[in-house]
Amino acid sequence: MRNISILWLALLGGAWPGLAAALSSDRNQPMYVEADRADIDDKRGVSVYRGNVKITQGTLQLTAAELTVHSKGGDIVKAVAVGQPATYRQRPDGKEQDVEAEALRMEYYATEQKIILLDKAEVRQAGDTFRSDKIHYDIAKDVVNAGGGGTPGDRVRIT
Repeated sequence: MRNISILWLALLGGAWPGLAAALSSDRNQPMYVEADRADIDDKRGVSVYRGNVKITQGTLQLTAAELTVHSKGGDIVKAVAVGQPATYRQRPDGKEQDVEAEALRMEYYATEQKIILLDKAEVRQAGDTFRSDKIHYDIAKDVVNAGGGGTPGDRVRIT
């Protein structure tokens, strides 16, 4: 199994900026991307990382079976992580516990500053847990909306 570490992907820094205010020092840390395979098409602005994908940057940790990054002019437009489940962990500023999230699909939209967790989505922090088929986080407004995933019987569960 090939292991690819791509340090120059610092442009991906900030691609998963915390479901709460992430440790500000994380942005200044080097980012490491590991995958079994990487397909990078600069002309189309699409990079696809497959097989045991792991991203670390400071306290940020993201795992997925596949990560697709869409960019334009060197800036990330959209990033999609897919897994069984894809997982996310990061320490918020001023907090002692990490935010943890998982879903079968995680989508990040840079321009809109939004993260959408789809299918078996769950967010945990400080003993609180949100579960739904769809969890939407507006980073700029620091607002979480859960539910509305379209699955009959899907209900938001908060513990």
